[in-house]
Amino acid sequence: MYRRPAVAGSWYSAEPGRLAHDVDAYLAGGRPPSAGDVVAVLAPHAGLMYSGPVAGAAYAEVTDRTFDVIVLVGPSHYVAFDGVALWPSGSFGTPLGPMAVDAALAADLLRACPVVEDFAGAHAREHSLEMQLPFLKRLHPETPLLPLVMGLQTRKTVEALAGGLVTVCKGRRTLLVASSDLSHFFDAETCTALDARVASHVERFDAEGLMHELERYPEGERGRYVMCGGGPAVSVMLAARGLGATGARVLAQSHSGEVSGDFDRVVGYLAAAFGRYAA
Repeated sequence: MYRRPAVAGSWYSAEPGRLAHDVDAYLAGGRPPSAGDVVAVLAPHAGLMYSGPVAGAAYAEVTDRTFDVIVLVGPSHYVAFDGVALWPSGSFGTPLGPMAVDAALAADLLRACPVVEDFAGAHAREHSLEMQLPFLKRLHPETPLLPLVMGLQTRKTVEALAGGLVTVCKGRRTLLVASSDLSHFFDAETCTALDARVASHVERFDAEGLMHELERYPEGERGRYVMCGGGPAVSVMLAARGLGATGARVLAQSHSGEVSGDFDRVVGYLAAAFGRYAA
């Protein structure tokens, strides 16, 4: 099974040399990695010209580290379904070369977690995971992936996925990646106020508080007022804690207006990491 890139050439360069140059520049803009073991990161998934600097800050935190597997969890933007869609085997293509899927771990998760299903169709057009791949292929080209797209972001699904990931990833050097943008299409002042709530929960490693923030809104409005990948973010935070993470770091925050110059209708971005950090 080979998942072809859906947004290469539009959301980021399809030319390998140019893409590598862009990714390296975004990574160079991040701060030096923190001391401690990183278990998870939160990174945005907009076009690289908009969210690349914030994504670069997230992935700069995992340079010069080694992992056995990278678990990607993002929201479904195009296909509505209940549960979590797994791409079970094969590889995900990128302009920098393919990244293999950990088929054995995928099979373990299917057995361990009833909300996960083999549903490659949910991945075909989805950009939330794809936008992480240029960074991951550049930094960890040989590390296999476990690609997961969440449909309806119910508490049941969020908590079940977290539990399943803890079960199958214990004993592995795992990097969990939550893919999410923040509020959508408000003016910059409103965006900043809404996104501050999310950043506060993330910085305090408060997964339950973030879930409550999501549940303040109907599911169809959560992506607008809170974050489109809020469910994936909470799952990853819960799983990170179950895998030994003790603290969080907010690494960067921005919005699209800082690139486009349009401050009337912006999208918010946040980079964060979760790990075993000294107090």
